[in-house]
Amino acid sequence: MAFKVPPRAPAPGGPVSTAPGPARRQVPAPGLPDARRIGGGPGGGPGHGELPPVHSALISVALPGLVVSAEHGQLTGHGLEGFYQNGRRLLARCQLKVAGREPIALQGRPISADRARFSAVVRTPSDSGPDPEIAIERVRRADGSERITLRSASPRPLRLPVEIALGTDLAELGAVAAGRAGPELPGSVHDSGMRWTGPGAHAVVSAQPPPADALASAGVLRWDVELPPGGSYTIELHIRSDRADRPVRSPGQAAGQALPLAEAEGDDPRVAPLFQSGLDDLRALLVRDPAHPADVYAAAGVPWRTGPAPAEALWAARMALPLTTRLAAATLRAVARTQLPDTGRELGPLPGPVRDAGPHLPPSCTGVEATLAFPVVLAEARRWGLPESDVAELLPVAERCLRWLRTSAGGGYLVEPGPAVGLVRAETQAHAHRAAVLGAELLRECGRPGAQECAGWAAALRERFREEFWIEDLAGGRPAAARTADGRLVPPLGAGAAHLLDTGLLGAGRLAPGLLDKVQTEQLARLLGSPVMDSGWGLRGLGAKEPGYNPFGHRAGAVRVYDTAVAVTGLAAAGYEKEASALLRGVLDAAETFGYRLPEMYAGEQRTADSAPLPHPAACRPAAVAAASVVQLLTALAGIRPDAPAGTVALAPVRSAPLGAVRLSGLSVAGEPFAVRVSRLGVGMVEQAAARLQLGG
Repeated sequence: MAFKVPPRAPAPGGPVSTAPGPARRQVPAPGLPDARRIGGGPGGGPGHGELPPVHSALISVALPGLVVSAEHGQLTGHGLEGFYQNGRRLLARCQLKVAGREPIALQGRPISADRARFSAVVRTPSDSGPDPEIAIERVRRADGSERITLRSASPRPLRLPVEIALGTDLAELGAVAAGRAGPELPGSVHDSGMRWTGPGAHAVVSAQPPPADALASAGVLRWDVELPPGGSYTIELHIRSDRADRPVRSPGQAAGQALPLAEAEGDDPRVAPLFQSGLDDLRALLVRDPAHPADVYAAAGVPWRTGPAPAEALWAARMALPLTTRLAAATLRAVARTQLPDTGRELGPLPGPVRDAGPHLPPSCTGVEATLAFPVVLAEARRWGLPESDVAELLPVAERCLRWLRTSAGGGYLVEPGPAVGLVRAETQAHAHRAAVLGAELLRECGRPGAQECAGWAAALRERFREEFWIEDLAGGRPAAARTADGRLVPPLGAGAAHLLDTGLLGAGRLAPGLLDKVQTEQLARLLGSPVMDSGWGLRGLGAKEPGYNPFGHRAGAVRVYDTAVAVTGLAAAGYEKEASALLRGVLDAAETFGYRLPEMYAGEQRTADSAPLPHPAACRPAAVAAASVVQLLTALAGIRPDAPAGTVALAPVRSAPLGAVRLSGLSVAGEPFAVRVSRLGVGMVEQAAARLQLGG
């Protein structure tokens, strides 16, 4: 799927595409008297725009493959359940019966990003007592395969009929999410399984060993299984959309070089599984640019947002820079190919949909965010060791982004396009300032014109912002969320303020200057660390005392992992370790309750002694920026600040060592393996690095 301009933005957390109109009444398929409904309960699926909940679903992903399961392991076709490939549901139902009985579900859990295991037992009339003698294990994979194993603990040989009922609608994911999946399609017997055909699509399920019988009218495959005492029997299913026998291979599997096998360990035993889960999820979300298959980038998240999202792909690549610069280079190339052509004043912007910005601001343009992110990611990737040949290839695109910034902002603020004419967002100014400062140094070191103009604009913005975006009050003041065309300040405090602390990395291990002065930064740190913003599980999207606060609001109070990671790294870099450590520990505690697979967001309810974070029913899980945030959160403890062009690397570890000793290995600086350890006393030590790097800072 190539990046392109979306026709309209999805609803917050919503699917990337849903056709307009109300839910369609489902009609039984001709020639299928017992046609099942797919996508909803007895009354049909949810109405248009009413997303089915996914917080309790087991989602296995290796894009373009995806499988959504309930914890009991049976695929019933309800909600989003089923195997998907390239956004189409290939199989909606896969229901197992043994000896005419449904298994008793015991446990369903993920075992990696791309697979899940389901355990069950079956009681049969031959059981000698209350203890079940037949155990069932189902291992389901996102590549379109399932292995079903029956194990007998009976002292007698058993002969058991086994049935698997299959069905599908071949619906697009957006239609399934909106409750418009349609009826189940009639199937036909095909080789060792079943086949379904719909408009422009077909699906095939093959089984090994081949079934003894196949009933097309009911979509049922049957085996007569003989189990010796203590024996086992395995059935393998393969689901595909064409005649190719090879399973779907994701970029994360086939292109191991996209993300290396890094590791984290520490005194806190949760560090290792959190880091590994983040890497696995990020790898599973990688997709190829179809026109340039060597380039991979991260899709925003599943199940709703597998389409292109340039801003989030760039932020994910930026946070993954301690692992590799290859993902950043590929993402930058894929995004660069979408840059709008020269239209005079509009030369340089990148496309992107609008998105919800909470109850106090109109929707924001992610294209502006991506345009401002591009030179930042390129500049920082160069610090981490992006080859100069890649920098030279991508530099013209960054120059056009910076030229657009200077032209659009003139001598003042950068105003986004949209319905609120003249509205100036603080978060956008933070993105613009970082782009100008890092872009100026990038241009200067690469011998390109425009560096002085970028630096001058950034300096003028700092002076104006500190005077015109600060709201004085008896509590010490706060940064405004936005400024209207007539100069009025929008006061609500939200997580967007954390981006004022993300200044970016310059040469020699220096951090770029920020938009706030020292006193303002200290006050913002105090606010972000207060119970109004820190829920105990992470940073709220909107302060708990602000009008319109909703703990489940996408940007109105829910905890978004990405914003929390930005706050943690910004606070730590500015020296406010107490506040940074509290937010970090909150996210780590939340991650433990989510099985270390962090969703993009969860409820911002206040933490109490006996509480746990509440999931958001529509959150993507996994999500690229949440997965990549794990890398940023843990590497922030070491404070790695490389300057590969200058041959140096500096460490600025968190001295309070909030997680005790931590060791990170398999990282990459200047294209060579890099490992670092932070002791319980907060002392950083480089254990492995390129021979030409000198330790500074």
